[in-house]
Amino acid sequence: MTPRRVLVSVASAQLAAQLTGLAVAVRRRRFYDVGFMRGSAETIAKDAVFSGTAYSAPVSMLATELWAVRRLARRPDDLARRTLGLLGVLNVAGYLSERSGRAHLRPGGWDAVETPLVAVSVCLAAAMGVLGHRARSGD
Repeated sequence: MTPRRVLVSVASAQLAAQLTGLAVAVRRRRFYDVGFMRGSAETIAKDAVFSGTAYSAPVSMLATELWAVRRLARRPDDLARRTLGLLGVLNVAGYLSERSGRAHLRPGGWDAVETPLVAVSVCLAAAMGVLGHRARSGD
């Protein structure tokens, strides 16, 4: 598998994890809380679109990720590759700054749905960040 295809696969899986995280967060009312900014359970649907949730980025970032994945899947594209790398780095920072995500990664914070979701999402975002910062996007 070429490096470009690996990045497309990892980014697709990471996007799927984010969409799953969006659904879980809305259903369980897990609003974003990064210390200096905080959503609320009452505005979770609006916050999901504009600010994100505890387990997903805002819809605008998800749409950007989808655009970059589709563009890179079609052909080598350095803009799409760099965009995915940047989104991966931003997502890692977002997941690790999120109070709920950190709680689930600590001993005693196990939840059968949320803990694996956070762990997989962080790992995929990190891989996407590394793969997106390769020298070029060619096959």
